[in-house]
Amino acid sequence: MKKWVWGLGGAVLVLGGVVAARTAMFTPEAVGNGAGISVAAAPAFDGNLAAQHLGEAVRIQTVSHQDPAENQLGEWTKLHDWLTHTYPKASAAMQRQELGQTLVYTWAGSDPAAQPIIVMAHQDVVPVTPDTEKDWKHAPFAGEIAEGAVWGRGSVDDKGSLVALFEGLEALAGQGFKPKRTIILVAGHDEEAGGTGAVAAAAWLAEKQTKALFTIDEGGLIATDTPMINGSAAMIGIAEKGYGTLRVTAPAIGGHSSAPPKPAEIGTINLAKAVLAIDARQFPLELRGPAKSMVEVLAAKAGGASKMAVANRWLLGGLVLSKMEASPASAAMLHTTIAPTMLTGSPKENVLPQTATALINYRIAPWDSSADVLARAQAATKGLPVQIGWNERAPREPSPVSSSDSQGWNLIAATIGAERPGLVVSPYLVVAGTDSRSMAPVSQDVYRFQAIEFASGDIKMIHGTNEHMTLDNLSSLIRFYVRLIATAAG
Repeated sequence: MKKWVWGLGGAVLVLGGVVAARTAMFTPEAVGNGAGISVAAAPAFDGNLAAQHLGEAVRIQTVSHQDPAENQLGEWTKLHDWLTHTYPKASAAMQRQELGQTLVYTWAGSDPAAQPIIVMAHQDVVPVTPDTEKDWKHAPFAGEIAEGAVWGRGSVDDKGSLVALFEGLEALAGQGFKPKRTIILVAGHDEEAGGTGAVAAAAWLAEKQTKALFTIDEGGLIATDTPMINGSAAMIGIAEKGYGTLRVTAPAIGGHSSAPPKPAEIGTINLAKAVLAIDARQFPLELRGPAKSMVEVLAAKAGGASKMAVANRWLLGGLVLSKMEASPASAAMLHTTIAPTMLTGSPKENVLPQTATALINYRIAPWDSSADVLARAQAATKGLPVQIGWNERAPREPSPVSSSDSQGWNLIAATIGAERPGLVVSPYLVVAGTDSRSMAPVSQDVYRFQAIEFASGDIKMIHGTNEHMTLDNLSSLIRFYVRLIATAAG
């Protein structure tokens, strides 16, 4: 008995030693910090005037509808004229190409051998949900400056970035800046409704054989209450998930509800079974790709039990996954998500439908594909009398994963560090979509980051009620963009 106890104790000691050693030696995989890069100083700019300009941009109602026929194209023309009038020096320094309502600005660099950089922001905004206008503290399209912020639809998503970019470019042009690298600014017109403008811009750039050093767009931000470290971290999106919506159709004989057939012949019952079967066959949670990189960076910063668990995933990986699974936002980075969103059946309560349909929205992880999604749904519903196929729009595959140790990444990381010394900089998987995905064929790396500070609760105002850009965040955006551009292209 003593030998057994001593043997067990020895095994525990060995295990503890292995865990301790792995924890002590743990470092994240190849994430650059921008060391050695000298970041340019920000030229002077007027933050109050920039806030006034953002308010003016908000008042131009470039609302993107799913049906383009509902768009008021005159508002885009207003915005284009406003940009020229408001930023005369930047407009004079750059050539503007109009691709419908999408704009591509080019500030030619002096070194034709140097890869250009692409900066992006979209012009359009989402509609305000009808009958919610009264819930706004300030009218959604008034562009009011109050309580230390600019209020209105698009102030953050994404006219804040558009204005910040132009404020920075105007300041650079005003001080006689001469870029060595070409600077390309892409301002898509319909990011909120499919991103066809960015697709056209990428095609136009491809025709010119463009291969940018990097692209930067919206997507990540400075999270002030980052899990694991309970503090701030700059989350740079290095990839975004794919997108697709499956249509599940259950044909049936229909008829009057007063004499229903057997349950197996009722379309809504078969549809319900199919949706439940698909939802029950969730994609497995996997700590890989951008999420793995993020967790490693945060764990290394956090130290303690978090670092120990991540450093010893061979032993404690289940605990790491279960902790992340508790948060829907974190769990979404670990797998392809399945979200049944729409059900249709009979047009009347006492009529059995001849066809019942469901739409199921997928956000596809970088290691999966639309083919994987379709095959999994078909396998889950095998034997059920339903038909499965993609809805009207073809699925969009996940974006490529960009490097977190490239020259482009390090330029961004260095700029963040110059503004906020010591701030954690982490890779991140964007679970929604941005226009920047279209730039992958014409850019070495694509990054998604806005230098604004947000707590997790602030996210709900984007596409929601009371969207506003604080004056501090607006100034932070301007400084970040102008310093990044001047450093990368100077």
